[in-house]
Amino acid sequence: MSAPPLPEAFGNYALGDFVEVVSPTAVNWWPQTAGWGWLAAALSGLACYHLWRFLRHWYHNRYRREAATRLQGLAAARTPLRVSELNRLLKLTALAAFAREQVAQLSGEDWVAFLNQHCPAAPFSEDQGRLLALAAYTGEPVETGAAQQLLLASLAWVREHENPRDA
Repeated sequence: MSAPPLPEAFGNYALGDFVEVVSPTAVNWWPQTAGWGWLAAALSGLACYHLWRFLRHWYHNRYRREAATRLQGLAAARTPLRVSELNRLLKLTALAAFAREQVAQLSGEDWVAFLNQHCPAAPFSEDQGRLLALAAYTGEPVETGAAQQLLLASLAWVREHENPRDA
């Protein structure tokens, strides 16, 4: 048995002349005018400039990160604080930020005055300054509380001192 033949008009007779709706072309998301291109170029340039300034600032302050790491290592050490080592670290940090002629000859009270002058808020108190200026030469042991305060003041100076090369 075979199926009966199909009629010539098959399906719904009312939809015989129906034409399917064609979807419009996709909307192009790229800007159509030159002004948007100029704005994108200007914003890209501005972003590149700020990125360059940030990277330059980050690169120029690598000595601060290194000094802060070493100071935190001194604070974490189980050995008593040697003020001569702390002075050496502060001097190396100052030499990285300031001209050698300005820093190299400083010692004693002049050294502490220099450190306090180049920080917005003077980190070293009078007692800490005396300890920093004289303890390296006298060899006196530094008590734990005073050593911790001196390390905190040194860390504050490393992080906050004004670097003339940043300007």
